[in-house]
Amino acid sequence: MVGLTPPRGRQLRVVSVAATGLLLASIAVASPGNAQTVTRTATESAAVEAPLRVDEISHSPNLTQIANLPKQAPFDTTAALGTDIAFQGRYAFVGNYDGFVIYDVAKPSKPKIVSQVLCPGAQNDISIYGDLLFLSTDASRSDDSCSSVSQPATIKESWEGIKIFDVKDKKKPRYLKAVETACGSHTHTLVPAKDKKSVYLYVSSYSPQATFPDCQPPHDSISIVKVPLKKPTDAAVVATPNLFPDGGYEGRTGGSATSGCHDITAYPEKDLAAGACMGDGVLLDISKREAPRVLHTVRDTVNFAFWHSATFNNRGTKVVFTDELGGGGGATCNEEIGPNRGANAIYDLTGRGDNRKLEFRSYFKIPRTNGDTENCVAHNGSLIPVLGKDIMVQAWYQGGISVWDFTDSRKPKEIGFWERGPLSDSQLVVGGSWSAYYYNGHIYSSDIQKGLDVLELNDWRTWSAKLVHYREFNVQTQPSYLSW
Repeated sequence: MVGLTPPRGRQLRVVSVAATGLLLASIAVASPGNAQTVTRTATESAAVEAPLRVDEISHSPNLTQIANLPKQAPFDTTAALGTDIAFQGRYAFVGNYDGFVIYDVAKPSKPKIVSQVLCPGAQNDISIYGDLLFLSTDASRSDDSCSSVSQPATIKESWEGIKIFDVKDKKKPRYLKAVETACGSHTHTLVPAKDKKSVYLYVSSYSPQATFPDCQPPHDSISIVKVPLKKPTDAAVVATPNLFPDGGYEGRTGGSATSGCHDITAYPEKDLAAGACMGDGVLLDISKREAPRVLHTVRDTVNFAFWHSATFNNRGTKVVFTDELGGGGGATCNEEIGPNRGANAIYDLTGRGDNRKLEFRSYFKIPRTNGDTENCVAHNGSLIPVLGKDIMVQAWYQGGISVWDFTDSRKPKEIGFWERGPLSDSQLVVGGSWSAYYYNGHIYSSDIQKGLDVLELNDWRTWSAKLVHYREFNVQTQPSYLSW
């Protein structure tokens, strides 16, 4: 998501479950248990013209909700937006504009909050590696502490960047280190070093201004932070490779200029990464972790407005790029916008070695019409580890959660969906699923306003995914799984 105003800072606090209250709703919505549910096939859903009513749930027969845990104090305001998710063992780590939450999901139907860390700094993009947790701060703050307050980026002493926590004790995370990066850190991508002695964070940020001392134009680079695993307090920026030495896309009406990257997905096993860089999509060789090289750049000057994120298929022969038209705050799932804008674009990788290229094949967008009070556009998703197929689950904000098959990259199709109705029928309140990821047999969704949703997928086409289990899962550090 881009362009949202972060909440004001408060002091770091670790809040146990016992100390938190239930969600104090700041908008009138029904609880999941009281929401009306409508079961529809994908064909029936596509044919329905009338949007859902407030909090009404609609889903395909193969995708059902088994749990919802609402946001709890102090993250129970509409400004405390739930963001991205990382996983490790029995735990899910969920970012929030006000900090992060650690959930115990050992029993997916009954998730529990283990702890909450209050540490404001939009958007708190999150990743996990061993005992270390990393947060991205892309909001100008008075300092690097968790008690910082908002401060203009025009002030030299303002801070943005990466925060590092020790989460060995899930009940009592400890703040270890901060690393300032140019233009902050909107997102970051964890890439393990080949010697396993350190990890790298590829930091994506954008939108420089001449009045920002620490974010000067042109900003055509990413920042690479190296974190020694035995001494994470020595973490530091070790490189700032320029991905667009000739300048990125200059932009157009309705299409963003390139002034940095929004997100990068790495496929370390294949030494590849795909960057979604505002006006450009890039394919990277990351065989030298501190010196990624651009292999190919693509643009869509007709339909794409903002290159937001990327996902490889398991074989590393395709890339799905998303277009976050409207920055995540607009109603773009309607007939006026159409099926090719605010959608996914599927590219095949052709050629070998340095001659590899991205070749456009098709678009995919959810087939349902959403209302004017629902922000809806392509957002974060992950592969479902199905043998021999390319299937992923994806968040569409208030458009809900979609499961779709792109095995035939020219003819993608939806095979399942789940969504709840708008937060309001009179005004657009930003909400919906920020990230929807498949992890060890279930789909977990971080809903901006509703908290954590857990869904179960029962479909003959995806049964083999239940055989795949990860000990640790950062979606933007894409792992491979057994295939044929």
